[in-house]
Amino acid sequence: QVQVVESGGGLVQAGGSLRLSCAASGRTFVGYFLGWFRRAPGQEREFVAAITWSGGSTYYSNSVKGRFTISRDNAKNTVYLQMNSLKPEDTAVYYCAAPGPGKTRVTDPHEYEHWGQGTQVTVSS
Repeated sequence: QVQVVESGGGLVQAGGSLRLSCAASGRTFVGYFLGWFRRAPGQEREFVAAITWSGGSTYYSNSVKGRFTISRDNAKNTVYLQMNSLKPEDTAVYYCAAPGPGKTRVTDPHEYEHWGQGTQVTVSS
């Protein structure tokens, strides 16, 4: 059974930084990717970033490009999301997710089958 568990959320002032972690377990992730999504109150779930497990290719939404960095530690089966220059509009619950077999569209939440419980990120102005 695939499991992904997020950690690292919290409260930070605008302009500050946070690092989220996603520990994945349950299968080999070689050939797959892991993604981060977020949902703000009253809004749809939004793609944030994704990374391929093998080659380390990265993908970002336009709203976070240049401020957030996704990375992975293959030995620890862990993906990180370093968030810098945080803005109040980054406030949301952040979710880590792993795709189902054969999925390829990294920005599409429907490609993902395994979701973490989410971690709250609050950015005060």
